[in-house]
Amino acid sequence: MFKVFGFYKFLKIKSLKKKKIFLQKLLVSNHIRGTLIIAKEGLNGTISGSIKDINKTIKKLKSLFLFKQFDNSNESKSKFKPFHKPKVKIKKEIVPMNLIINSNERNMETHLDPKEWNKLIKNKDTHIIDTRKPFEYKVGTFKKSVNPNVTNFRDFPKYLNKLKKNNPVAMFCTGGIRCEKTSVYLKKKGFKNIYQLNGGILNYLLKIKKKDSLWKGECFVFDNRISLKHGLKLGSYSICSGCRKPISSKDKRSNKYEEGVSCSNCYDKLTETQKSRFRMRQSQIYKAKQSGKKYIFQKEFK
Repeated sequence: MFKVFGFYKFLKIKSLKKKKIFLQKLLVSNHIRGTLIIAKEGLNGTISGSIKDINKTIKKLKSLFLFKQFDNSNESKSKFKPFHKPKVKIKKEIVPMNLIINSNERNMETHLDPKEWNKLIKNKDTHIIDTRKPFEYKVGTFKKSVNPNVTNFRDFPKYLNKLKKNNPVAMFCTGGIRCEKTSVYLKKKGFKNIYQLNGGILNYLLKIKKKDSLWKGECFVFDNRISLKHGLKLGSYSICSGCRKPISSKDKRSNKYEEGVSCSNCYDKLTETQKSRFRMRQSQIYKAKQSGKKYIFQKEFK
């Protein structure tokens, strides 16, 4: 069993290149896989490994960056390795929005726990915003939520500028970090009633029982588990090898779905050359399976 740990922390970071080299060695030496993003404004990541190795890595991160608690974090489990390898990336922002923030700008009074969140979004005047990407929204979301249909998060402010400043605005995302920046942005624009789901969807699905839930569907995650259900149990979605988008069991019944090649989302967009190449790759995966070996391009990690 592997522990999966997602986290973020807003704090000033210097000497990014030196930090990257140190962190890469830290992940490798502790047998950790996943992605860690560092920027001048902080760090953000999701990593996996044994409980012992994850706890050791977390302790080292706090020591290196001189803080006691993450701004937010979440834990879940996986029966298989959810990531390919360890990656450390240097970015301008830990979430791209052309807005650099610091921890002092965070307003914890507007961070609602799951039960408080349920009360807020039941209010008919509340504008519920799913700040994630459209394909994440399709996998699952809260009832009556709106997705701005923004592919690039940098374009999100254009949508926010159209909202009424007096109405309550309730925002949510997978782990909370996208809402952190959005909250600061809206506050600077004069919005008064801004709220966000503390810990994001993952915290909600962990703490709210299904019978009391206002969530519909599953939650897409950026690792090999693809999606999670209530209790953070493994979901039912898989990934199309043609377009790398999540697909459900219903999607697989489409005439345009071909394992390892395409789905209804990309069938008409792929060239015949691409489809032929994907079929050849899938054929090699099948042969490797039959011989009990693992093929280099195999996208299965269970």
